[in-house]
Amino acid sequence: MESPVVRFKDVSYAYEQKNVLTKINFSIPKGSFMGLIGPNGGGKTTLIKLLLGLINPDEGSIDLLDQPRDKFKEWNKIGFVSQKANSFNKGFPATVFEVVSMGLTAKVGYLKFLTKAHKEKILSTIDQVGMLDYAYQNIGNLSGGQQQRVFIARSLVNNPELLILDEPTVGVDYENVQRFYELLNRLNTDYGITLLLVTHDTGTMTEHATDIACINTRLHFHGKPEEYNNLTDRDLSKLYGHPVNLVTHDH
Repeated sequence: MESPVVRFKDVSYAYEQKNVLTKINFSIPKGSFMGLIGPNGGGKTTLIKLLLGLINPDEGSIDLLDQPRDKFKEWNKIGFVSQKANSFNKGFPATVFEVVSMGLTAKVGYLKFLTKAHKEKILSTIDQVGMLDYAYQNIGNLSGGQQQRVFIARSLVNNPELLILDEPTVGVDYENVQRFYELLNRLNTDYGITLLLVTHDTGTMTEHATDIACINTRLHFHGKPEEYNNLTDRDLSKLYGHPVNLVTHDH
């Protein structure tokens, strides 16, 4: 069996003496599509910061790609897409091509010119997310869903093994959300990229994810979507700490 892409072992973190995460144990299998859910303030953002090395755990250990996180150096193998579509400055003067090229900065350098191979890689990555027709348009002229595709391309241009997406569909309309999930499914199944999706949209997410983790200070659930869907409203209320009704999307 292959080693997981991410492994948390007994990880705890407190902020100003308040426990945010307590004894978290979970892993993300290679090639999986993991959905990370939970209430606001439940620790999802803190978990991502720990994974990305932005903060350090008070207790426990984290492994990335079979290496201790504190010794991990190959950060180009981990892509991250945040809630850009909801807050992006539409006046930013850059084309889609230029935004995606920023993903190669670590390899190329700030002041060096792109080679022909670099340019071909950028265009093929833009094509991979279905945005080739917009390659030389200003990103500020695009819809929120289109912008998110561009930000995904910026992460993909480095050929990551793990792609983390933090609430990527905030501010995106329903039709584009469906297209967005179709893109994620393709990246996961056709290109073998492991995905970690942080979201509140449990109904849509359970239709696409292969694994689900529910965090609310502690890890309350870690399993398959069908197991999560079999939880009762009472079970979910215990997980979230308040009354919850699971909403599913019928097509």
